[in-house]
Amino acid sequence: MRILVATAVPVERDAVARAFEGAPVDVVAVGVGPARAAAATATALAGTPYGLVVSAGIAGGFPPEAPVGSLVVADEITAADLGAETAEGFVPVTELGFGTVTHRPPEALVRDAVAATGARRGAVLTVSTVTGTAARAAALRERHPTALAEAMEGFGVAEAAALHGVPVLEVRAVSNPVGPRDRAAWRIPDALAALTDGFGKLAPVLESWNRHDR
Repeated sequence: MRILVATAVPVERDAVARAFEGAPVDVVAVGVGPARAAAATATALAGTPYGLVVSAGIAGGFPPEAPVGSLVVADEITAADLGAETAEGFVPVTELGFGTVTHRPPEALVRDAVAATGARRGAVLTVSTVTGTAARAAALRERHPTALAEAMEGFGVAEAAALHGVPVLEVRAVSNPVGPRDRAAWRIPDALAALTDGFGKLAPVLESWNRHDR
């Protein structure tokens, strides 16, 4: 089974690729944001038959459950800001009567990935605007109480995978807490190292996984 791993930027691509030397895995940088990620992932899927797509990279983590340096495996991939703002608050697009806001990776794969890596398991939110205030972080956690991390590409990658009938997984290494932006507190090199280490442990699981496993 050939695997496609989609990261946002080349430095994430390189961190993941170090774990897969010689394996039937293509690691590509698909760009930043859900739209670019969806378009580039769909293009890759149109040209090669893949059995699994993985969205991977660094992310903001919701403290205290997902501290800096930890690894998160998504049991749901949710578009957190796809919907409408109303006087009563945010309404997801599904409650407006159309669309999709959540994709769920295969349960068996999530379970095996967590067991192999020691990662935390929970929702990973996809946002088009990165959270920069405590108020927005609190609002996201109120709407998504199982959320552990936020990033910008997972839902786009998952949408492309779904259109091609291919299962999807999302794996994120936490580089900073979700909330007020404090660049001095970011630990990007540590998160990239955690990404390489995590995928080193995850590689045998992905390579041996069968989409019909339960």
